[in-house]
Amino acid sequence: MGLFDRLREPVFLKESSKAIEQIEKLKELEPKLNSEGKEKIKKEIKCIEYGIIGEKNIEFELRNSHMPMYIIHDLYIESDDLSSQIDYLVITKKICFVIECKNLFGNIEINNQGDFIRNIDFGSKKIKEGIYSPITQNERHLKLMKKIAIENKSNVIMKFITDKLFESSYKTVVVLANPKTLLNSRFAKKEIKDKVIRADQLVSYIKDNYNKSKELEMSEKSLFSWAESFLKIHKEKDISYLEKYNKYLVEDGKTDYIKSNINIVKETYNKYISNKVNIEDTEIYKELKSFRLNKSRQENIKPYFIYNNEQLNDLISKMPLSNEELKKVSGFGDVKISKYGEDIINIIKKYL
Repeated sequence: MGLFDRLREPVFLKESSKAIEQIEKLKELEPKLNSEGKEKIKKEIKCIEYGIIGEKNIEFELRNSHMPMYIIHDLYIESDDLSSQIDYLVITKKICFVIECKNLFGNIEINNQGDFIRNIDFGSKKIKEGIYSPITQNERHLKLMKKIAIENKSNVIMKFITDKLFESSYKTVVVLANPKTLLNSRFAKKEIKDKVIRADQLVSYIKDNYNKSKELEMSEKSLFSWAESFLKIHKEKDISYLEKYNKYLVEDGKTDYIKSNINIVKETYNKYISNKVNIEDTEIYKELKSFRLNKSRQENIKPYFIYNNEQLNDLISKMPLSNEELKKVSGFGDVKISKYGEDIINIIKKYL
């Protein structure tokens, strides 16, 4: 099927996230910490695992929506000293939905001031606590997206048009992904209520807002170009927890952790730098790049949809020899591995 054959179902242009890599790095660091640090890192791991479950719930709803739209998971964008990590972008022919996933434990109350309050029952003990507004968080994502969109326009007129028309093409929504969470928003203002829904309401929310929108439907080619523009601004974020947990490192752990990182740097250095050979000049790089190009032509898609240059470098750095190892490479999820994994692994084996 060609790229611009009629789009009938949702298509994930990016389905992977950094969450699994985050957990692996935290687990690697955990044994090197003191008891206080271990306690903190275990809580962080639990939060990330809980977040993964929530995002999987949203993924399930989107995959089963049977709507023609493009979906981007875990988009990371930067401009100057600002950055945002966006859980999901859902791009339709009229609207781009910016989705913030919250897999919260406990029940959520939104008062008439727009404050978010979490209520948790521990047997006879009840805890009530305020949490940072995910609506505010999502609005910040949108502001940065707008800033980047304007910056990327080539002339003053296009910058002005983008500034004026941006809001009508985007809608932010917070999705409570935990099916056990009860939402009490009866005292919240309507504009707040409309921005917080449960996961099982997501598909109907998208359909309703799409049907109500007065925006003109764009062509499928324009829709793809719009979705592609977000992938072009995505950045691969380096994950390091050393600074955050440095004060909890015990001396032996600190030494081991630093040595481990030095060895990794040395290994990379010895492979590609010591002989003054650029990674781009190596045979494995050329073959993986050629494979990417040939596959993209067969499927009539952009080469970086298969893997971009940063992910190509990561492939060579990690040299995966199994599907499980391939999952640890940035940008590789189950779908991509099922399509390209065997061929990629066979190429890598030739150079070991």
